[in-house]
Amino acid sequence: MTDTIDRAADLSPLDRRTGTGLRPKKRYGTHLFLVAMSVLWLIPLLWTVYTSLRPFADTNAHGYFSFTGKLSLHNYQTAWRQGGFATAFSNSLIIVVPTVLVTLFLASLMAFAVSRYSWKFNVTLLIVFTAGNMLPPQVLATPVFEMYRLFHLPNSVSDSGSLLNTYWGVIAVVVAFQLGFCTFVLSNYMRALPGDLTEAALMDGAGVWTTYWRIVLPLCRPALAALATLEVIWVYNEYFWPLLLLQSPDRLPVTTAINNLSGEFLDNYNLIAAGATITIIPTLLVYIALQRQFVAGLTLGGSKG
Repeated sequence: MTDTIDRAADLSPLDRRTGTGLRPKKRYGTHLFLVAMSVLWLIPLLWTVYTSLRPFADTNAHGYFSFTGKLSLHNYQTAWRQGGFATAFSNSLIIVVPTVLVTLFLASLMAFAVSRYSWKFNVTLLIVFTAGNMLPPQVLATPVFEMYRLFHLPNSVSDSGSLLNTYWGVIAVVVAFQLGFCTFVLSNYMRALPGDLTEAALMDGAGVWTTYWRIVLPLCRPALAALATLEVIWVYNEYFWPLLLLQSPDRLPVTTAINNLSGEFLDNYNLIAAGATITIIPTLLVYIALQRQFVAGLTLGGSKG
């Protein structure tokens, strides 16, 4: 009893109110659930990697659900060469970097306008931006394609004479579809910032652009980092719009490179597994590098202080 009182005296006031440190709660059920879900998610990934290391002749003889044969990196070498991944990765980089930067910049401007200032159509405009995410991109496939085809450009800008078969066309439509989600998240985060900051800046003579660029935007770095992580992964994995709007095979991003690994009469799933594993490596590295910002971004706007 005395030891319990002494330990309670050493706790901070917050720990005394919450009971932290006296009787830690045992969360066996939560841990068991998380372990089970992790295993369910890891099994397909690990099996894909294992399949990519096996020769096709071995799986053809013993089946894919077998543990016989030797493992090698031959499928990766073949997939890299046959799929044209060197060019595909360069194309993805050309699409992903401008798309993420433009999306975050425009979304931050829109979020600043609807969250830090009260005007007649701020809520309406935010609803319109958010509602755009609910529209499936397949519904707009034909109108966007026809609009791009009829939008004439000089040959010095586009070798097709239109927005079709250009990186700019893909970047524009992906930015349009990603803008609503980023605006919604950033507006919630900016609303959580103290309103006195904007008022003090205006009292000191700062204009709208100065308030946005030097005061509000630096405070939104955690939100921008978390959104950048998500946007890099989502834009990198974009498959529909590049496949629809880019007609030259040498301009297609890495998500479409796996199509080059499919045979005319027979699919080598070991080779396809190797190609799929190659495509997930960049997103995995991005997530590992920005893991802390991504986890912190799960609670963006969830606390008002």
